[in-house]
Amino acid sequence: MSTSDHSATPAPASFSVSVADVELEADDLDPAQIVSGEPVVTGKVLWESADGKQVRGIWQITPGVVTDVEANELFVVVSGRATVEVEGGATLELGPGSACVLREGDRTTWTVHETLRKAYHISC
Repeated sequence: MSTSDHSATPAPASFSVSVADVELEADDLDPAQIVSGEPVVTGKVLWESADGKQVRGIWQITPGVVTDVEANELFVVVSGRATVEVEGGATLELGPGSACVLREGDRTTWTVHETLRKAYHISC
């Protein structure tokens, strides 16, 4: 899901944060992506490579159903639950502790059952 609107805070090469406690900032969700409900997206970029091709951060979405075209992403769900249907592929059941890989260009439908927070790494 989109993370491009957040300013990265310069961080040392090695750092640690409490994913559950990171203060998140509002993120725009294109109304055309909303299938049902009134989901709200927030996030925080923790680190971005100098060339902008790698991004690491925290992202959260409240309940609802949204569509997306994915980036090349690895993430771990910290809290919440969702079902992600990959067009022409698998249906992924996500919950706390789930590690997930999405391929660049995957078209997905996210049904968020409980507010979901994840820590992610995107390679562009």
